Amino acid sequence: MRIRNRILAAASAAAVLAVAGITLFASPASAATLTEVTNFGTNPSNLRMHLYVPNTVAARPAVVVAVHYCTGSGPAFYSGTEFASLADRYGFIVVYPSATRSGNCFDVSSPEALRRGGGSDPVGIMSMVTYVQQHNNADPGRIFVTGASSGGMMTNVLLGDYPDVFKAGAAFMGVPFGCFATTDGSSWNSTCSSGQLNKTPQQWGDLVRNAYPGYSGARPRMQLFHGTTDTTLAYPNFGEEIEQWTNVLGVSQTPVFTDQPQQNWTRTRYGNAGTMAPVEGISIAGVGHSLPMAGQAAMVIAFFGLSGGTSPTPSSSQPSSPSASPSRSPSGSPSGSPSVPVGGCQVSYTVNAWNTGLTTAVTITNAGTTAVNGWTLGFTLPSGQTVTSAWNATVTPTSGAVTARNMSYNAGIPPGGSASFGFQANHTGNTGRPAAFTLNGAACTSV
Repeated sequence: MRIRNRILAAASAAAVLAVAGITLFASPASAATLTEVTNFGTNPSNLRMHLYVPNTVAARPAVVVAVHYCTGSGPAFYSGTEFASLADRYGFIVVYPSATRSGNCFDVSSPEALRRGGGSDPVGIMSMVTYVQQHNNADPGRIFVTGASSGGMMTNVLLGDYPDVFKAGAAFMGVPFGCFATTDGSSWNSTCSSGQLNKTPQQWGDLVRNAYPGYSGARPRMQLFHGTTDTTLAYPNFGEEIEQWTNVLGVSQTPVFTDQPQQNWTRTRYGNAGTMAPVEGISIAGVGHSLPMAGQAAMVIAFFGLSGGTSPTPSSSQPSSPSASPSRSPSGSPSGSPSVPVGGCQVSYTVNAWNTGLTTAVTITNAGTTAVNGWTLGFTLPSGQTVTSAWNATVTPTSGAVTARNMSYNAGIPPGGSASFGFQANHTGNTGRPAAFTLNGAACTSV
C-alpha cells in the first residue's frame, strides 16, 4: 500500500524512534501491569486498547491517552516512554491505543477522522476514554492526550474533534490539525510532511473550529515539541502548529516567556508565562525525528497539571530562564560590554525555502585572536521576510534591520570557535540572504 511504503521508507526515522529515541528509557518499574481491554465500545477501525492502572491510583484519577508512532504499538509506547512510571508517581491512568492497519499509522487524513463523530480512529479512541470513565471512576474534567509522530498528529486531531473532552494535549513531532487531509483515499500528504503547507493562523484555526461546528465552549491547551532537523515531518510544521493553536485559543503569536530548559532547547509560552500556558512550544536544535527525549514526558505531565504545577527541567545545571542568574543580563549575555574579536569574524548563512516560508542556519565564527563574551549579530532581512520563531538566539524585531542576540548558554565564542542559531520566517517571494553582517558593531566577512 502507498502509505505503508511511504512510512516505512521515510519513517525508518519513526522506526529509529523505537530504537534511538524512545528506547532510551527503561520499562516502568512497577508491580502494576499493562492490560489489554477488548469490547471497549464503538471501534470502526479495529484499534486495540491497552490500559495501565498504577497500584496507587487517585480516587478520581486523571487519564492520559498516549498514542504511538508509525510502525509502533501501544505496548511499545508503554515500554519505551516514561508515562507509566510517572503514573506510578502521580496516580493517573494511561490508555495506550494501537493502530492495526498496514504500517500501524493512525488515520489523521480522512474526512471521517477530521470531524467530530465522523468515524475511523478518533471514534475508537473516544470509546477507550469513555470506557475508563465508566470502569475506573476517571475524572471527566482531567482527560489529556499525548503522542509522537503519527501519535503527535493524532493529538492535534483529537483536540480538534473533541475540545469538550480533552483539557490539554502534548504533540511530539506532529503537524497541525487538517494538514494531512486527503480526499483520494491516500493516507500520506507530502506537501504537509515536507513542511510546505502554509496557511494563515485564521485558516488553520478555522480547520479546527469546523471539526465541531457550533461549539463555543473552552478549548484545550496545547504543548508542542519538534526537532529542527526533522526530515520525516519537517520542522516548519512546528511553527504552523503554533499559529493554529494560538489562533484557536485567542492568544498572541508573540511569546510572553522564553527560556532554555536544556542546552539547544528553546521553550516559548503564549498567552501567559506559567507552566500551564495556553500554548507552549519546545524547539530542539539539531535533533531529528527521535522524540520524546529523556525528561520530556515529565514536562508533559507538568503542563497537564498532574505533577503539582511545577515545571521540571531535564538538566539542573541550566537556569530556568535567561534572567535567573544574577550574573547575566536579560539577554543572557555576561555583564558588561560585549567584546569585538581582534582579527575579525565570519558568518555562514544558509536558507532552506519553500512556497511562502523559509528556515535559516547561521554560524558565527570567531576568526580573531581574542574571545567574544556575549554577542549581537546585526543584519537586514530582505524585503518581505518576517521572522516567526528562532532557536539558539533571540531575533528582534521581526523584519527589516534585525539583531540576533545570544542565549545564556552560547554567549562565549573562543578564538577559532563558533556559535550557531537559526530562525523560521515567512516571505512574499524574496528568499535571498542579507547583504552584510556586523558582530557587536564590527563588520564580518560573509562566507
